[in-house]
Amino acid sequence: MASRTGSTKHVAECHGVKVPDSPMITPERAARINAARYEGQEIAGALEVIRPGDRVLEMGAGIGLVGAIAALNGAPEKVLSFEANPGLIQHINALYRLNKLQDRIEVRNEVLISAPNPPAHMSFHIRNSYLGSSLIDTDKRTTTQVEVPTARYDEVHRDFAPTVLLMDIEGGELEFLRHASLEGIRAIVIEFHPAAYGKEGMRECKSVLERAGFAKVPELCTRQVWTCTFDPALRPPVPDTGWSCAQQTLEGAIVVPPADTGFVQPSGVLERTGSYVASGALWRNGRALTVAPPMPEGDLPLRKGTWLWGGVLWAHFGHFLVESTARLWALEGLEKKIDGILYVPKRPKTGDEVKPFQTDFVTLMGCDLPVVSVTTPERVEELIVPGQGFGLGTMITGTQAFRDAIAARFGQDVPADGPEKLYISRSGLPSGRGNLIGEVELEAHLAEQGYTIYHPEKHDLRSQVATYKAARQVIAAEGSALHLLAMVADPAAQVAIVVRRPSGATRNLEQHLTSFAGITPLTITQLSRSWKPLGAAKPRLWMGELDMPALQTALADGGFISDSADPWAALTPEAVQEKLGDRFEEVA
Repeated sequence: MASRTGSTKHVAECHGVKVPDSPMITPERAARINAARYEGQEIAGALEVIRPGDRVLEMGAGIGLVGAIAALNGAPEKVLSFEANPGLIQHINALYRLNKLQDRIEVRNEVLISAPNPPAHMSFHIRNSYLGSSLIDTDKRTTTQVEVPTARYDEVHRDFAPTVLLMDIEGGELEFLRHASLEGIRAIVIEFHPAAYGKEGMRECKSVLERAGFAKVPELCTRQVWTCTFDPALRPPVPDTGWSCAQQTLEGAIVVPPADTGFVQPSGVLERTGSYVASGALWRNGRALTVAPPMPEGDLPLRKGTWLWGGVLWAHFGHFLVESTARLWALEGLEKKIDGILYVPKRPKTGDEVKPFQTDFVTLMGCDLPVVSVTTPERVEELIVPGQGFGLGTMITGTQAFRDAIAARFGQDVPADGPEKLYISRSGLPSGRGNLIGEVELEAHLAEQGYTIYHPEKHDLRSQVATYKAARQVIAAEGSALHLLAMVADPAAQVAIVVRRPSGATRNLEQHLTSFAGITPLTITQLSRSWKPLGAAKPRLWMGELDMPALQTALADGGFISDSADPWAALTPEAVQEKLGDRFEEVA
């Protein structure tokens, strides 16, 4: 039942903020507000990051609830809100008055523009429901176009000096972030709208935030709503500036291996005083996978000499190539002689094991010094800590220093030796490792087209490098081998990737090939169905069922095979079932 404060009725309440009746507050929306489900992620993020004395800039006030909750509960000095929809302003102000927040929060009916030389007005498209009204007319639903005055973000940033940014502007965030200075802002709560600008646009938004030094707070983030905070000590590496491009030398540093297996592990480098060396962490997709470990107790053994910090030593071939090599750029141009390279194991159970392909990679980098995996905490007489110059996600392009070091050092003494037409296969890997159903049939067809079928796991690293250097046309089942190819391929080579699963890993492979070898691969996604092991299973273990006729067409159109070959027959249900057995189920 609605209640009254003075003479104003309120129909819902959330976090102490009363919501007055208005045309936007349907019974369903009121119920969501009362249950704290309306804009729940944004509100939770705001309440987590806003501190007393903050100056909060809100873009996209909506009905005014999020900003009002921030003003009432976070005790900021001031909240300045912008809302483009003129029909909402009177209702937002009514909400502020009802909750006696007029002195703490202000709303302006303007569009805040970060791009230089903004127009005086911009068109805004209002839907019948205020939800989704936007500067972008993205769909066929009826909208009413109005002209809304603009405000310059650079002036607001200078005069208001925001410390927290709340942003829900229905797709306008991409253009805003492209031009906005985020200096002085320590926390951002933002909703992304891929329906307006696609997945690529959402990736660009996230990349801008990461490059500006914002790290998401994982427990408060989903794919489309991020709460992120700025901390220069925890800034993710970016390819073109900052700590990823620098190195430091520490005396008496402490190397701490992980005590337990986990995705995120307390592990890494401490200064002799016990303070954490953040530039020694491993980052992936804007998230730190190693975090500050506690100071080890007791006397620690001393490793004498000067050593290079290598980071986390992965036994998985692909992760080793992309994440365990990321600091080896420092081998190029070292000012003093080192005694070896120190790693910590990703999995404690692997202990001090260093696999042959791991030492082979270091040797191919022109370094014949020991590679050591540290299993217990120890002090190091002198430790050189280079920044993370490579990695998954934003770092897949590598820093210039890392790319230069690979080009100058990796496999330089290995002559090209192998066929010009190569198919890099996964068919020899154990079943359930992310195979392609129909790959054996594909290999037979490609052999008829003059391709050599190559199983990299049967060859040492040096042989793989020689083979990849020689290839001029490469078709490859999507997988880790393509990361090695990217490091040594002839820029004139043509590469086609046969996708085996829905995964962001494909984009990492594409970007690696482009940034290191200058090759834009042909990515072919021609799967009839995807299958996964029964029960919970990561996408890397899924199996893709090839659509053989469509795959043939794509390869012919790309110039990888003759378009006059006999048609490739579709896989029969019997052949598919024989490959699957009773251990897989179709992915919905």
